[in-house]
Parts: sequence; C-alpha cells; structure tokens
Amino acid sequence: MSEDHEAALATHLQELRRGTVVLASLAACRSPQYGYSLLNSLAEAGLQTEANTLYPLLRRLEKQGLLESEWVTEDPRPRKYYSLTDSGATVAEALRTEWLSLTSSLSALWKETGS
Repeated sequence: MSEDHEAALATHLQELRRGTVVLASLAACRSPQYGYSLLNSLAEAGLQTEANTLYPLLRRLEKQGLLESEWVTEDPRPRKYYSLTDSGATVAEALRTEWLSLTSSLSALWKETGS
C-alpha cells in the first residue's frame, strides 16, 4: 500500500473510531464508571482508546448533558464517576439503532457485491 493510501486509511479509521468511542462510552456509562475503569471496559470490549482521547470526550458529553459526574471521595483515592443521564440514554439508544441499521446495510452491500 502506498504512503498516500496508508495516510487515507489512517484518517478514515480515526473518523470511524471516533464515532464508535462515543457510542461505546455512552453504553458503558449505563452504570457509573470513572475514567480508568471506562478505559478498561472499552479495552476489554476490543476498543483500545487513549486517555487523552477519552477524558476530553467525557467532559464534552457531560457538557452536552448526556453524562453527569459525581466525585466519590470515600475511597482512598477520589474518583470522578460518570453516568448516563436520561437524555444520554435516549441519545445512546438512537445511536445504537442507527449503528445496527448501518451495520445491516453494510452487510447487505458486501453480500451484493460478492465480497
């Protein structure tokens, strides 16, 4: 693969993963998660995500009202837990429905083209 094609692929993979991490984070935050536990949950599901990608995403989703956070200070180490809001649950379900529809459409296209 040429360098130009590799660069194009890298760009498209990054765009695809960016949207996937949003949906995956919303899904994972149906139960309260702190940043590191969320990174582990995503990794266990096969979605490797960098902390410098995840933490700004969590702040953005919170600012959009899709997540809410709460500091838990009872543990030896204070942690900020994120959980889905009602609006976040609605958006997550809509994104999941769209994801399933897109997956179905792409699968159909692959079958039609014989690949």
